[in-house]
Amino acid sequence: MSTEKCSLGAEITEIIRKVTGDVRQTLPLHEPEFSGNEWAYVKECIDTGWVSSAGRFVDRLEKDLASYTGSGYAVAVVNGTAALHIALLLSGVEPGDEVIIPSLSFVATANAVSYCQAVPHFVDVSPLTLGIDPLRLRDYLGEIGRPNPNGELFNRITGRRIRAVVPMHAFGHPVDMDELLEVCRQYGLEVVEDAAESLGSKYKGKHTGTFGRFGALSFNGNKVVTTGGGGAILTRDKKLAEMAKHLTTTAKLPHPWMYRHDRVGYNYRMPNINAALGCAQLEKLPEFLARKRKLAEKYRAEFEAVCGISFLTEPEHAESNYWLNAIMLDRPNRELRDEILRITNENGVLTRPIWTPLHLLPMYAECPRMELTVTMELDAQVINLPSGPSLLREDV
Repeated sequence: MSTEKCSLGAEITEIIRKVTGDVRQTLPLHEPEFSGNEWAYVKECIDTGWVSSAGRFVDRLEKDLASYTGSGYAVAVVNGTAALHIALLLSGVEPGDEVIIPSLSFVATANAVSYCQAVPHFVDVSPLTLGIDPLRLRDYLGEIGRPNPNGELFNRITGRRIRAVVPMHAFGHPVDMDELLEVCRQYGLEVVEDAAESLGSKYKGKHTGTFGRFGALSFNGNKVVTTGGGGAILTRDKKLAEMAKHLTTTAKLPHPWMYRHDRVGYNYRMPNINAALGCAQLEKLPEFLARKRKLAEKYRAEFEAVCGISFLTEPEHAESNYWLNAIMLDRPNRELRDEILRITNENGVLTRPIWTPLHLLPMYAECPRMELTVTMELDAQVINLPSGPSLLREDV
């Protein structure tokens, strides 16, 4: 182990401690903050007995989310993966179809495709947004795509229909949606946004998750807003929202006492007690976002002086929620990345690498993919920093 690597790891640890002012033995990557009405709303659920998948907080959360994002409609579900699964089904993804997703994503993106008995098709990302590179995607689809007379796109190599594209807004940084939507229009592909990490992020003034037919949010315990476990489906289409709610409620038909179901449904509805947490958290969202942006600004200022390191900032024309702050080595160096991760974690600062590229996971190793040069480079460069909204010192 070189002195230079140890020195850089120690310097990064020192910067994180300095920026956050947090002296705890262990500094988590992203912990929830409950500083508002969470207990009062949860207690109401317990006192009234409305703790399951019906209740006023579920209804309120859906209305609040639709209003905040400008989506028109929101359907609260048990997690972000469930939201993405239903969104893909309602977008017409069928068994045997291929769905374009970035290899640089959390595994849930690919798993949701698999739940539809469809096939993930991995594409590369832009180093500026960390999301799907629309220009390279356009060229790639021109090479491997074969349109049929009905305007559907088929993969000339596998023979399978390519049905949809799932852009994922990594760490809350929005994808270049204008260019991507144009590519999808050109090839007749549905757009389902994986906005799991990007509540509060905007592209050209419009909230992420509202550009395609559907968007999927996550409220896991490590997200900006949490319901413990939970997610939501966003859509502008009232009928699709109604169908999403129907499917996620076991496809049960309304009746005072009979159990009648008209199709295969899913027990995916969010419980009221979780929604109560979410309603209280949404009340604090503007404050959370302001503090996370301030934290990002402080990180950026500190890392400007560190040789060989750059801070990942929001793309042009975008406003990021900075869900996870991240630094990037100036060139791919897995050995150095791992040494920094080791030193910071041994010193109680819980940094993390970016996700293992999905095409490297055993269950997805045989899936179709384009050349993934940028994905593999970023995998050896990116390190996530502690990013919770409560990390800043009170005097900052």
